[in-house]
Amino acid sequence: MSTLTILTVFGTRPEAIKLFPVCHALEDDPRFNSRVCVSGQHRGMLDQVLDIAGIAPHHDLDVMQPDQSLDALTARLLTGLGEVMDQEKPDWVVVQGDTATAMCGALAAYYRKIPVAHVEAGLRSGNIHHPWPEEVNRKVIGSFAALHFAPTETAARALRAENIDPASIHVTGNTVIDALHWITAKVEREPNLAKDLALLEARFAGKRIIGVTSHRRENFGGGMEGIAEAIRRLAAREDVAMIFPVHLNPNVRKVMNTELEGLDNVALIEPLDYPHFARLLDISTLILTDSGGVQEEGPALGKPVLVMRETTERPEGVEAGTAKLVGTDADRIVEEATRLLDDEAAYFAMAKAHNPFGDGKATQRIVDLLAT
Repeated sequence: MSTLTILTVFGTRPEAIKLFPVCHALEDDPRFNSRVCVSGQHRGMLDQVLDIAGIAPHHDLDVMQPDQSLDALTARLLTGLGEVMDQEKPDWVVVQGDTATAMCGALAAYYRKIPVAHVEAGLRSGNIHHPWPEEVNRKVIGSFAALHFAPTETAARALRAENIDPASIHVTGNTVIDALHWITAKVEREPNLAKDLALLEARFAGKRIIGVTSHRRENFGGGMEGIAEAIRRLAAREDVAMIFPVHLNPNVRKVMNTELEGLDNVALIEPLDYPHFARLLDISTLILTDSGGVQEEGPALGKPVLVMRETTERPEGVEAGTAKLVGTDADRIVEEATRLLDDEAAYFAMAKAHNPFGDGKATQRIVDLLAT
């Protein structure tokens, strides 16, 4: 039986987290010749995941430059990924999610008539400006991918509604759950991997920790200011502490450092590697986020998630009751967080809700489908 060459393309920390289980499985499966190309769209944060997961890329484009525009990034990605594909001549190109790397990887493959497999296909918010530009990136990939690995039935329905061939759509679950199970087991075996939060855990002993992440482009400006105000007001509670790994983007850092630095109950820290981030989720009472992946990861650990966005392409969490859309208005964020902190029944209704995003077996389903 001849082996299939699979080129897996990714460039950001979330993509790396969701694809390293796939890379592991492809590498271990004799049916495949696994090749990995990273774009470096997130440099330091990407490298942390590669290191902890033991992934050594065959190609690294290292595309990021300071203050790079989206069109300049897209041009560099498209040409760089195309050159890699011309060298590797893969049978399949695998991309994940909604980044510029994923969209350009899929487009470069399409230009070469190489079939594309899209992991985490079918997520739709219905608004091309929220999340921006990710909503359009997903739709572009979805328009010509040959295999669509939908994480949920809701995502599969969205693809069928766009007249995509139902035979190409497969509900697999989300690989982020596979990754979270993997890293949780690894930290259990090697506790030192997440030791650097110990000082904060001691500092905030007896307080309920709220984990915070925020980085969405559409929240830059007024949205970030509303989020910062909400954090400041919640941190005034004596029973609460906020741990906020602040994204490297200056549009986030400038607002958060100006508004929150020096508050006793707020720890503004550097971005966390994957083991430490999994630990933060684990010790948090609830999560405030505008991230996509955290909407999936939080419920896997029984943590209510308040989504600081106007729309979500992951409505399953909202429908299941594990997540709630609260936008970026400070009053609304504070109101919903306070309700969860003060109303035990409301808290447990979210914490105990069924996680709709997977059973930890998505990777094997994806690999088996690639082999058929």
